[in-house]
Amino acid sequence: MKIIAFYLPQFHSIPENDEWWGKGFTEWVNVKQAKSLFEGHYQPRIPLNNNYYCLMDDNVLKWQTEIAKEYGIYGFCIYHYWFEGHKLLEKPLEKFRDNPELNMPYCICWANESWTNAWIATGDVKTLIKQTYGEKDEWKNHFDYFLTFFKDKNYISNSGKPLLVIYRPELIENLNDMLDYWNELAIENGFNGIDFAYQQISFSLQKEMDDSRFKYDIEYQPGYARFDLQNNQSNRLKLLTFKMRTKIRNLVTLVDRKLNVNITARLTKNQLKIEDYDQLCDAIINRKPKSEKSIPGMFVGWDNTPRRGKNATVCTNSTPEKFKYYLTKQILNAKVNYKKDMMFIFAWNEWAEGGYLEPDKKYQYKYLEAIKDALTENNELT
Repeated sequence: MKIIAFYLPQFHSIPENDEWWGKGFTEWVNVKQAKSLFEGHYQPRIPLNNNYYCLMDDNVLKWQTEIAKEYGIYGFCIYHYWFEGHKLLEKPLEKFRDNPELNMPYCICWANESWTNAWIATGDVKTLIKQTYGEKDEWKNHFDYFLTFFKDKNYISNSGKPLLVIYRPELIENLNDMLDYWNELAIENGFNGIDFAYQQISFSLQKEMDDSRFKYDIEYQPGYARFDLQNNQSNRLKLLTFKMRTKIRNLVTLVDRKLNVNITARLTKNQLKIEDYDQLCDAIINRKPKSEKSIPGMFVGWDNTPRRGKNATVCTNSTPEKFKYYLTKQILNAKVNYKKDMMFIFAWNEWAEGGYLEPDKKYQYKYLEAIKDALTENNELT
């Protein structure tokens, strides 16, 4: 079983973040300022040995890859940010390509959203950099950048097709034209095409969704589990309600960005949402694949109070022992029901959203040990 962990590269400073958030900003700034909001709330999260690392340090990347492989992680799915040639947070990804000492399988997830200050804004939303997609010339430039990774021996591929994940395909107006063009270019460059995958459930909920260009639907958790729980509460009526709320939320987001008025923040100010880890994981392990494209997922935990404070969502009652228990079952589910040999996990290092496998002060290496134990119990670790 190939366990692939989502990997956030925002642990080094860049000029854009210095301008938008203050000199020296990285994700650690959010992590350090987090506060416990109720009894038993595990915040702040502190890395083991106060390891507030910088991803510009090659020794950090070596350490990450070494412990990941030691505990059974197959590879990383690294977020990529591209705004018609303007790259953000690209250096860690490029280090995986350029440093042969890392020797770690990886793939790219294009996080194709505009950057705004919405996650802290209580008033008007400011667009920091707008996500646009351009025309064919721009698609060619973007592909040429991808190509430098596709040619890397460590880039994850299958039968001569590199794996490329797109976070939110529904935001791309000429999606099929772009994907067809990229596939043609890949073939021209000696590949057998590209295995495209999508990550966010919002694409699956589109009324006229055309996923014909996609090889895989990655069940990004806990998002899919939240949908299943809502769906199961009272079947079709609740499903309709969920879809309606999704449409309303997408519309509100559009209005927020068009008019720079943060309606969401005004309506939900100081509304902390509490979820239960067992309930979400039960939904995950009981989920059946929607189609042969479905790739199963799992999550370590969820708590985005470092970013959103009292407007956050907190998943309570998560422990390494529970994670091992549910992951063990999900690996079996992946093999028996999904007929797949890979799984995506949230996450390697999403410290500001409570999803990380890296060792912290409280649990040390127990989440990584859970990965290894779950694989061993399924005879998936040699």
